[in-house]
Amino acid sequence: MTVIGEEPASHAATFAGSVRTSRRRTVLWTIALTAALLASAVATTGIGPVAVAPETILRIALHHVGVLPADVGWSRSDEAIVWNVRIPRVLLGLAVGAGLALCGATLQAMVRNVLADPYILGISGGASTGAAGAILFGLGAGIGPYSLPLSAFLGALAASLLVFFISRTGGRITSLRLLLSGVAVGYALSAATSFLIFASDSAEGSRSVMFWLLGSLSLARWDVVLAIVVIVVAATFAGLLLHGRRLDVVAAGDETAFTLGVSPDRTRVGMLVVVALCTGAVVAAAGAIGFVGLVIPHLARRLVGAVHSRMLPVAALLGALFLIWADALARTAMQPRELPIGILTAIVGAPFLLVLVRRMYARHS
Repeated sequence: MTVIGEEPASHAATFAGSVRTSRRRTVLWTIALTAALLASAVATTGIGPVAVAPETILRIALHHVGVLPADVGWSRSDEAIVWNVRIPRVLLGLAVGAGLALCGATLQAMVRNVLADPYILGISGGASTGAAGAILFGLGAGIGPYSLPLSAFLGALAASLLVFFISRTGGRITSLRLLLSGVAVGYALSAATSFLIFASDSAEGSRSVMFWLLGSLSLARWDVVLAIVVIVVAATFAGLLLHGRRLDVVAAGDETAFTLGVSPDRTRVGMLVVVALCTGAVVAAAGAIGFVGLVIPHLARRLVGAVHSRMLPVAALLGALFLIWADALARTAMQPRELPIGILTAIVGAPFLLVLVRRMYARHS
């Protein structure tokens, strides 16, 4: 004889077990990826035209943070390479990869489109236009070495505000309106950047702009730009993690959001500001590195599911891990020349995008 209430109780127990399993899997993946990231950070610091052993890297780093004394047996050239060039570059790669992955995951929830990435809202187009103006025409030259990142950041901020006002015209900010506004603004700003390159008489400046547009970590230094990017990405991660439930609700649809007492318009506006600031800071420091925000969130969902409070940490770790290895390959594949890192991310991302589109077509056919 079936007891009344037994079936709901069984379902509740099954759901609770599934949640515990998912949390356990998230913890295990987070621990494994953190360990892999720490080991990879040391390994990629040693990769380059001059190879440096991992133990030397660790000793130099510990010396500069005050743990080891000065005379521990490394050369001055190794110290200069590791501390002044490669460690800032790896730190920037960690922050940029994590930031792009977080922004991609957020945008895919905001617009409910698995093909969205940080460049879908035209933010990178604004940063590119600002950077082209700084490189080709000396905009912001009065502030010295920070003219390029500041011009790129201001361009990204202007683009995000433009997208916001266009998508808000006529009422609510829907997913489709936000998506189409971003695409339109992105194309317009891409045309503006191309015009600036065409209007410039500097062949060297044009090459610099093209290299920057494909992304590079070669400008990383111990300076305020690196500090700002790290702080912005860390704040973005904390804010998104704190509002992970709102992302879950918005990703489920506007009707579901209203039913659960969440305003999708306010959530999208808030998330747009967060994504704009993070993407602007990242692009200002490293250029327009594509496909990281598209590919990494999908991999994170496959590992730990779509709940954002569990998926976002894994996405950040995967993005950081992916980008520092892509950068290591970029600076060694064609020595002594350095490949723009965006070429390598596109080699990985373009086939992934084709597979994703094919699966979407098969699902709806």
